[in-house]
Amino acid sequence: MKLKVLVLLGAVWFVGCTPKEVIKNQSWGNALGTTYSIIYISDQQLDFQKEIDSVFQVLNKSMSTYIPSSDISRINQGDSTIVVDDMFEEVFDVSSRVHEASDGYFDPTIGVLANAWGFGPGERIQLDSLRVDSLLGYVGWDKVQLNRDNTITKAHPSIRFDFNAVAKGYAIDRLGVMLDQKGIKNYLVEVGGEVLAKGTNLVSGKKWTVGIDDPQVETGRQLKQIVSLKDVAMASSGNYRKFRVDPQTGEKYVHTIDPKTGYTKNSNVLATSVVAKTCAVADAYATTFMAMDLEASKKVLQDHEELEAYIIYLDKDGVTQEFFTPGFEALIKN
Repeated sequence: MKLKVLVLLGAVWFVGCTPKEVIKNQSWGNALGTTYSIIYISDQQLDFQKEIDSVFQVLNKSMSTYIPSSDISRINQGDSTIVVDDMFEEVFDVSSRVHEASDGYFDPTIGVLANAWGFGPGERIQLDSLRVDSLLGYVGWDKVQLNRDNTITKAHPSIRFDFNAVAKGYAIDRLGVMLDQKGIKNYLVEVGGEVLAKGTNLVSGKKWTVGIDDPQVETGRQLKQIVSLKDVAMASSGNYRKFRVDPQTGEKYVHTIDPKTGYTKNSNVLATSVVAKTCAVADAYATTFMAMDLEASKKVLQDHEELEAYIIYLDKDGVTQEFFTPGFEALIKN
């Protein structure tokens, strides 16, 4: 291997060689049910591990559905007295904006469905059309409200929040804020394959380079595209790794849930990648475009020029195709 550092975590590869005039500091580990890697460049040896752990700890306390004592879990359990923090409020606001822009295809009240289909912390149940229709009664962003005193009102106690499609991206943004406050101008934050790139990779003297997985490679990993990023975030979504197979019927259930039908959506869209100013926004739209039909996603992108996207899909003949916005195509490293 010619390069001194090769980090492979989630859906990204980071590559660089370290010159003497700059110091590449790196932290990595496990958090939010996945792995993370943070590279921050300075002129001195630094260790922000304590601060990084603190960011994850605070986020978990606010929005982890897997921690029974978290704010979101207590709200899901029916506690209407919880006063949510600023982070919860910001994620709620991002969710509202993406929900409206996507005609309701992004909806974090699908928690009851995520549990039922086996993709949440709750109990998986046997589903048929009648049960799905029944559970849809507990789904709908118009059925929840963030009040002025930062309490949450739900139209029905059984409504369950699930911020998994936006909270990981938001965590990356918060880590970026922490690094900004420390005076770090050049860094790459990656959590579970989502990234925030600031400044440049002073190690190589170039922009940060990130790889996107080929969703059709079932064994191991192979890159479909390599992009160069600076002062932007990128999030990717796909059903190629997040699915379960019913041991009795052999039927495959993907983790993308259509909030309009209540069913998991195994569509012709194989994978999506979205570039935006914040990773929370990129994360939310990457998930949304997995639930939407391709033409509907294109319409959203036309209406929101601040977004860039790359979508891998199968055409009507089953042939793999790629759609790029012009801005995303310009990021591809040739």
